[in-house]
Amino acid sequence: MKIAICPGSFDPVTLGHMDIINRARKIFDYIIVAVLVNPAKQTAFTLEERIELLKRCTADMKDVEVVGFDGLLADYARTRKATAIVKGLRVMSDFEYEFQMALINKKLNPELETVYLNTTAENMFLSSSGVKQVASFGGDISNFVPPCILKDIEQRLCTGGKQNERG
Repeated sequence: MKIAICPGSFDPVTLGHMDIINRARKIFDYIIVAVLVNPAKQTAFTLEERIELLKRCTADMKDVEVVGFDGLLADYARTRKATAIVKGLRVMSDFEYEFQMALINKKLNPELETVYLNTTAENMFLSSSGVKQVASFGGDISNFVPPCILKDIEQRLCTGGKQNERG
């Protein structure tokens, strides 16, 4: 069985993330969506909330497992017998960082390959930070996130710009 890991912070999960997960399913037999703990990032949603949101988005996908993850991805891949990491690329600047990470992971786990999937044109601009920014000003994010979690994201993030009025 060909197992791949789709790692990310998913804060929040976007339609771009879901596109990469769905396309990875066409290539691999089993996908582990690894929700990462990154102490350098301040997240809008807790690890548990991000896992729950992703589980709801993938509920009908029997070949997808959503897990929380903290530590070295190369080591985790080895323990799960994953042979690949799948990363989505939106712009060239994504590639520079991801290429460096791929080289590090390959050094730590020589059996591990990194597969890059280019984003689709309609998702090229889409990022979690962009969704958070639009939502913080009360903008419509319904075209950016899966419908099954839209209300959860709006309740947490849509403030109508009120945070900026506080000074």
